Amino acid sequence: MNLEIKNILEKIEENGFEAYVVGGYVRDYLLGIDTVDVDICTNALPKDVITIFNIKKETISYGSLTIKSDKYNFDITTYRKESNYENRRPSCIEYTNNLITDIQRRDFTINSLCMNKEGYIFDYLNGKEDLNKKLIKVIGDTKEKLTEDPLRILRAIRFAITLDFNLDNEILNFISNNKELVKNLSYTRKKEELDKILSSKKIIKGLKLIKELDLLWALEIDYDKIIEVPDLLGIWAQINFSEKYPFTKNNLNIIKRIRNIINIGEINNYTLFKEGLYISTVAGEILGYDKRALNEEYQNLVIKSTKDLKINNKDIIDILNINPTFKIKIIYDDILKKVLNRKIDNDYNIIKKYIITNWK
Repeated sequence: MNLEIKNILEKIEENGFEAYVVGGYVRDYLLGIDTVDVDICTNALPKDVITIFNIKKETISYGSLTIKSDKYNFDITTYRKESNYENRRPSCIEYTNNLITDIQRRDFTINSLCMNKEGYIFDYLNGKEDLNKKLIKVIGDTKEKLTEDPLRILRAIRFAITLDFNLDNEILNFISNNKELVKNLSYTRKKEELDKILSSKKIIKGLKLIKELDLLWALEIDYDKIIEVPDLLGIWAQINFSEKYPFTKNNLNIIKRIRNIINIGEINNYTLFKEGLYISTVAGEILGYDKRALNEEYQNLVIKSTKDLKINNKDIIDILNINPTFKIKIIYDDILKKVLNRKIDNDYNIIKKYIITNWK
């Protein structure tokens, strides 16, 4: 048990309450995975937790209270029963004094394990057995749990992919008969789960599983062939997705630029100059370019910015004594490419002579 986590549990217990680490942290601990998100359940009411840790009310969300340390994100929640789900949220929450009652409201057996301050693990719902079997299994009635919160369908798939586990037959049967529940999820939630899947080391298996479950249409994504790259936007650039997915303008621009390079199928000095090292490297990895070689080519560019070019559009206009027209851009791009490819030196007088000889 990490000392920082132990101190949080002890502080709650010193005030007369129970406290356990529950869910993902315990699961990952048993799997040897380092995790920074720590869920703690307790019979202390939110008002008690606020007092114990002197928490600001702004940190309260749906009865959960958050505390951040240098390493961990703690989420402290009171034991509860939930019912009457509407839009994935329980409209009725009843606090309880019973740990097992709280565990039974959770999603999967592998997330039901609890750990006390001594590091002892309590396994009331056979979570360890399913961990050993590498099986994702719903706590309680599968139909009820997945219907009340359909996001659990994507979470089940995500856990199966990222942990390299299998979905149990009840989950598989439910998905095959209820795909529309996935389609009706918000694009924000779908993207959050897909981001985790596409960032995992099992991305190819993940997309294959999603295709086998016939969920591509429900997620409104499609793809032909995926080349694994470490950059998430590089993966999204290889996927056709609905415009309703909530990407930032900057991310959409990056995806578009990576796609343009992929469609051209080549990276040269002009590409490196125009798109920069990051965009070019991501696209280059997809196209099969050596990352180190691209970096070396970029470092060896004659110029890396238009400010470095020893001539500008106004200079071209003055040299040719013409009015500004689209022709100026054509000439400028020609000079830029010639300089980048070392066909002419980046020297004002040499460039001026080239313009007069070739464009006057």
